[in-house]
Amino acid sequence: MTHPFATRQIPFFLTAASPCPYLPGQWERKVFTRIDPGEGPALNDALSHAGFRRSQSVLYRPACEACDACKSVRIDAEAFDWKRRWRKLAARNSDLHVCTDNNTATAEQYEIMSRYLDTRHDDGDMAGMSFGEFVLMVEEGAQRTHITEYRTPDGRLIAGALTDVLKDGLSLIYSFFDPDEEKRSLGAYMILDAVRQAEALGLPFVYLGYWVRNSRKMAYKAQFQPLQVLTPAGWSAFDDLAFDETGDIE
Repeated sequence: MTHPFATRQIPFFLTAASPCPYLPGQWERKVFTRIDPGEGPALNDALSHAGFRRSQSVLYRPACEACDACKSVRIDAEAFDWKRRWRKLAARNSDLHVCTDNNTATAEQYEIMSRYLDTRHDDGDMAGMSFGEFVLMVEEGAQRTHITEYRTPDGRLIAGALTDVLKDGLSLIYSFFDPDEEKRSLGAYMILDAVRQAEALGLPFVYLGYWVRNSRKMAYKAQFQPLQVLTPAGWSAFDDLAFDETGDIE
């Protein structure tokens, strides 16, 4: 079957160099392209498999000149190791109601996102995001996309995960949670729940974006095993155990 974008040349662009948000002293550049609305999910599927990430209607990947520390990683959901630590965390949050039927942004979601950013990422690129920007983040360029909502038994929203459904897995685009619910470890729990969702859908992988060696913000991803990493030869088993186990899940 011919992809809808196979008959046109896809234009790619390169950003100017800017300070790296993960490794002090490094500079980052990204190569990116825009998703044509008529292409459906095909381009998102193909480029996500090749290590790109989606942000609204843009697909991008690092193209740094002096560094290749960013590695695309995905969880092997079919073989995921539900070790005792993860089983306990899942049990701690078993009271939550999970809904994957939401594909539009709401004021309720935005309130949680805003408090999350103010508490955890007040110096990041997304700090001060307006409601309009949040709507664009959720709804622009959506390719089989939804926000998984997590609610307490009394119906209170405490977390959300913007998720793309790909042909071979789920791609976690961005997750956020109520800072007052820190004891639940919701960042880790949402990854575990994505593994559960992928298993239920018969999808083999959960795409986590980029793992960055020596970056505390990204080190946590290596804890979800078995993990695969994208290399020049294709997707391979992640066997680098020299990661920071104290890395925070942001």
